[in-house]
Amino acid sequence: MTTSFDPVAARRTSVPVTIGTVTMGGNAPVVVQSMTNTDTADIEGTINQVAALARAGSELVRITVDRPAAAKAVAHIRDGLDKRGVDVPLIGDFHYIGHKLLSAHPACAEALAKYRINPGNVGFKEKRDTQFSSMIETALKYDRPVRIGVNWGSLDQDLVARMMDENAKLAEPRSAAAVTRSALVASALDNAARAEELGMKRDKIVLSCKVSDVQSLINVYTDLAAGGDYALHLGLTEAGMGSKGIVASTAAMAILLQNGIGDTIRVSLTPEPGGDRTREVIVAQEILQTMGLRSFTPLVTSCPGCGRTTSTVFQELAEKIQSHVREQMPVWGKTYEGVETMTLAVMGCIVNGPGESKHADIGISLPGTGEEPAAPVFIDGEKAMTLRGPAIAEEFQTIVEEYIDTHYKRRDGNSAAAE
Repeated sequence: MTTSFDPVAARRTSVPVTIGTVTMGGNAPVVVQSMTNTDTADIEGTINQVAALARAGSELVRITVDRPAAAKAVAHIRDGLDKRGVDVPLIGDFHYIGHKLLSAHPACAEALAKYRINPGNVGFKEKRDTQFSSMIETALKYDRPVRIGVNWGSLDQDLVARMMDENAKLAEPRSAAAVTRSALVASALDNAARAEELGMKRDKIVLSCKVSDVQSLINVYTDLAAGGDYALHLGLTEAGMGSKGIVASTAAMAILLQNGIGDTIRVSLTPEPGGDRTREVIVAQEILQTMGLRSFTPLVTSCPGCGRTTSTVFQELAEKIQSHVREQMPVWGKTYEGVETMTLAVMGCIVNGPGESKHADIGISLPGTGEEPAAPVFIDGEKAMTLRGPAIAEEFQTIVEEYIDTHYKRRDGNSAAAE
């Protein structure tokens, strides 16, 4: 007898953290986060990109605050987003001089919903604790949560050296890589403990330990999760470009998410020249949705094609339907309850087409090579009609729209879902 696995029920218990209008950790669903790549001092450009990321589904957006000009811009960015009706919380990414920027620009400190602190470069030698403490005190003043985000590219070298020395004295020393992984976890947990000593509660602390190697990420976060009940921000840093970045991020995070680890995720894709920054948001959503952790938009199942499907008709239809769903989801989501759980199928021939179509809420099986030029449509497992002619895509879109209107309850209460 087989048993089903519920990845939602398997979630690790963590302390919930509220960031503006968003809650992560506890019983809250895994949150999607992204980051701008604009110069934050470019107010209009940053507003435009934050708004685009939010429209794509990013529930938290991080922006770089690296110099006075950027810090001065933050409040104006927040104001501009509010005027557009974009209420996505902004997170400030601070390195090296964050303590100075937060102190010198109170409007920036107040406009941000969370501060990201990197303990590896918040300060060096005797200045480290003073400058870290200053940022925590500012967060306490404005009642803001912090993410203590450790990165193996900027790890506290004093800590690494001390742990390497201790390791060398062992009868059976561990590898340098293993010690480095332990240093990442120790840095995050030690600095979290220091923040608590300064008065910060656990419901204001998020931890992360970013690396760019899949196996290292799995090992580090497994240890980090075992080290306490802090909310965890999950992501493979510098994941790469295109399919490599998508595959690496998915491989690492899927294993951790399956084990209940991770309260918010970010897919750190390198954009292609001129590429769309929102791609990382879509990938993050698809990771969560295909794992059954959340639903964001109707899923479109489509076959890969083979020698039976030498035309590109089904490929073109699948692309049109997928694009249509993505474009319409912001409207559907505001209008209908539960529409994000709908499933669609666009299949290419008679072999698996009808069967796969019956498994979806709405499915279409297009004619393969040499088959009759007819496309049966299945609704809720039953054949409903057959489409023919050059306007199949448009007709199928209309069927989808009509199904949504008759099967999902309107949020204004004017239409009840079909029984």
